[in-house]
Amino acid sequence: MMGNSVKIAVIGAGSTYTPELVNGILDFRSSLPVRELALMDIDKEKLEIVGGLCRRMVAAAGLECETCLTMDLDEALTGADFVITQIRVGRLPARVLDETIPLEFDLIGQETTGIGGFFKALRTIPQLLHIARRMEALCKDAFMINFTNPSGIVTQALLTHSNVKAIGLCNVPVNMRADLIQRMGLKNAKRVDMEYVGLNHLSWITRITADGKDLTEEAISQGITAVPMKNIKACGFTPECIQTVRAIPSPYLEYFYNKNHKLEQQKTAEKCRGQICMEIERELLEVYKNTEVHDKPVQLEQRGGSKYSLAAISLIDSIFNDRGDNHVVNCLNQGAVPFMADDDVVEISCIVGRDGVKPIPLRDFDNPHIQALMKVMKAYERHTVNAAVLGDDREALRGLMINPLIFDYRAAEACYHRLKQAHRAYLPQFFPESGESHGS
Repeated sequence: MMGNSVKIAVIGAGSTYTPELVNGILDFRSSLPVRELALMDIDKEKLEIVGGLCRRMVAAAGLECETCLTMDLDEALTGADFVITQIRVGRLPARVLDETIPLEFDLIGQETTGIGGFFKALRTIPQLLHIARRMEALCKDAFMINFTNPSGIVTQALLTHSNVKAIGLCNVPVNMRADLIQRMGLKNAKRVDMEYVGLNHLSWITRITADGKDLTEEAISQGITAVPMKNIKACGFTPECIQTVRAIPSPYLEYFYNKNHKLEQQKTAEKCRGQICMEIERELLEVYKNTEVHDKPVQLEQRGGSKYSLAAISLIDSIFNDRGDNHVVNCLNQGAVPFMADDDVVEISCIVGRDGVKPIPLRDFDNPHIQALMKVMKAYERHTVNAAVLGDDREALRGLMINPLIFDYRAAEACYHRLKQAHRAYLPQFFPESGESHGS
């Protein structure tokens, strides 16, 4: 049980995003007393560089918080109240493979959607389940705040195959809300409510009210959209698309609604996003090495993690202080979305307090398009989790054949086996000692 202060463990702390988290801790210092920050990573060099900046940030702010750098998972987890997971199995070179190899098969390459995101899930789920097992042993009451992508699929695996209190998080809902308030001129409204529904990176805002006035039809008729993410080369949604869907889609739905255009964009691009991120990361690490730097550098904004710390630390603050306020997270449905199963992980608005998250039931929901696409993609996610846990080729292909970004058995099978070999070092469940993968 949490006391009067908390220990936060960050797993994957060598990420260049970590100073964002520290910045959030500093912003919430008046209400969230952090006594210890354990920064853990398997990459010693990155841990020391990023962790060094984090230590300087804490010291410069005069925060009385012990900042521990460790490569030992158990040391980081022991006694933790909150565990933030932000790992990337295979690191950025694996992302580049996820984004480039599918293009050879006329499939979209992306780190969280399509077959690229599928392989990220296969690499990641076993590692997150290992972390969950260690949490069950060392900090069983802790909350896991999972930022590791694909966040929704990973959280589905955690809540299906472990007992940890896992909450999946993404900065897209926070950014969408802020963008729409700005675009619709609602800054001076006393209260703005938005109904948010979907799966991670497959989500929509389906209702907007300001001070009790319903503005949904106005927003849809004007074709209002949110600002694209920095990590997505946008082509945008037309007003006709918004009016057809009858909801405001998250930027990641460009891969579905503009599928052919996105594929052509990727095939003609000089560099994939993973290669660009490698360049940004090298630049950031050089900045972080400078011992005169004591603040989050502005270059971090290029990385695409806008409002990352706000999403994570405000959620932790709400749990610790039992605020009962509203956050959009990935959690078990528990009847909130009537057309989804209770044990499906959905991305939805929740009331957050010391007991965790409680999804807010949808009211008068009537959008058959969203309903159908969510069901299809949840079936894909379920197959993906099964494939990752069992190392099952046939389960993998069943999932890929359902995903609208693939939908072609020959392309799916060929690309699947190519990526499986490319990522062999990170997929031990598919390569047992006998040397043969299995399927059912």
